[in-house]
Amino acid sequence: MRYDLIIFDNDGVLVDSEPLSNTILAGYLTELGHPTSYEESLRDYMGAAVHRVHDLVKERTGQLLPEDFETTLHARVFEAFERELEPVAGVDEVLGKLTADGTPYCVASSGSHERIRVGHRKTGLDEWFEEEWIFSSQDVGKGKPAPDLFLHAAREMGVAPERCAVIEDSPLGVQAAVAAGMDVYGFTAMTPAEKLTAAGPVTGLFARMEELPTLLA
Repeated sequence: MRYDLIIFDNDGVLVDSEPLSNTILAGYLTELGHPTSYEESLRDYMGAAVHRVHDLVKERTGQLLPEDFETTLHARVFEAFERELEPVAGVDEVLGKLTADGTPYCVASSGSHERIRVGHRKTGLDEWFEEEWIFSSQDVGKGKPAPDLFLHAAREMGVAPERCAVIEDSPLGVQAAVAAGMDVYGFTAMTPAEKLTAAGPVTGLFARMEELPTLLA
């Protein structure tokens, strides 16, 4: 393995949460009087921290979302996670290969610590991640596309940014990884390759998780 640290995004890369969470987000925004389709939710919010939802709604409409917006959204998303969430196909094998090879890895997500942990418990991925390998935008106060989260994860794991590879599936995540000075590999299961490459130079693209170890080797 040519990297000293593999940094995984969470939603859409480790857990197959994007269809669930964006369906719920689009429905909730529409319910609040801000008509949003599933496709628009993916386009505008996939890979982003929840503050981006507040910011874009205010920018576009001049209106503020309710004070309990995040509490209600998270409750609905977590309920759906408990019913339906599954790990991304093949991710257990990838984590097993990294572990066997002695390659350090971690997760750095725009989602909250609670969201990461709820998803990992439901899918069994909590067995692969020590507490100190889990990083959230809550830790730095900024979500992607800012590089702060990835730089924080690398610093806490004791690895220089240029020795890190980031696994991402959103244009915002690609932008953040590139800004952090890290190589980034784009997962195209949900996001077309051209959208990821338009966000910044990617080192590799893959459509199935089982392809990743060969790309990283």
